[in-house]
Amino acid sequence: MNFQKWLNRFQEAQGHRPWALITGGSSGMGLEYARQLAEIGCNLLLVSNQEEELKNTADELRKDRVIQVVPHYQNLATETAAEELLTFCQAENLAIDILINNAGMFFFEELTKENEARALTMLRLHVFTPSRLCVRFGEEMKKRGCGYIINMSSMAAKLPCPGITVYSASKAYLKSFSKSLYFEMRPYGVGVTTVCPAAIATPLYKLKPSLLNLGVKIGLIGTPQWLVRKALKGMMRQKRVVRPGLMNRYLPPLIAILPHRLVNKIWQKFK
Repeated sequence: MNFQKWLNRFQEAQGHRPWALITGGSSGMGLEYARQLAEIGCNLLLVSNQEEELKNTADELRKDRVIQVVPHYQNLATETAAEELLTFCQAENLAIDILINNAGMFFFEELTKENEARALTMLRLHVFTPSRLCVRFGEEMKKRGCGYIINMSSMAAKLPCPGITVYSASKAYLKSFSKSLYFEMRPYGVGVTTVCPAAIATPLYKLKPSLLNLGVKIGLIGTPQWLVRKALKGMMRQKRVVRPGLMNRYLPPLIAILPHRLVNKIWQKFK
């Protein structure tokens, strides 16, 4: 779908420029969502716990554009994060048309008592807060009879591997939750799209730039620009799931047939 045509149709039907809320909107994939939606002509509410990056991103996106960009500094890994964010939007009179649950974190380690706190933070970012944001903002969208939700899952949802125990499990939850929510929201004119990327060249995985560049060159790692464009096209068509790339098709079944002894040997080598 042509992005400009979608914007024109939205504005004709709703009578206003769409507002997009992007969590984790100051870096990585969230920043790319912000850039592409700004280019389309959407107003933006960017939420992040990176205060300086958030301000710089907002300043960058406002340049030479007529859109509004609101930066909102907030820690989303708390029990009341969703309610606090909805209260902020209501106080600022911001009706969110597009909700992109993108904020996340990653670590590759054996799950222990020492990193239990980080695991809990991950669960709040990947499970509790996105679920509550879908409910809170989804109710507002249902009342208006229009809205779009993107939930960022991962190919890891199909890969329950050692070292990413909580990451893969939380992404599997988000994928299952979103695919079911799609059917509940559809009768109200609200689309729920689950995005399941394979490896993407962002700072999330803390790989060396040389390795990221090599992965992109040989096609094992996608770029944020490519993925976000695919995701937004899927969102505009109200697709249920977007899982681009050959790795999404072939890697999970290949890993699934690996003998358990081999998986254990690999884990012992890398942990």
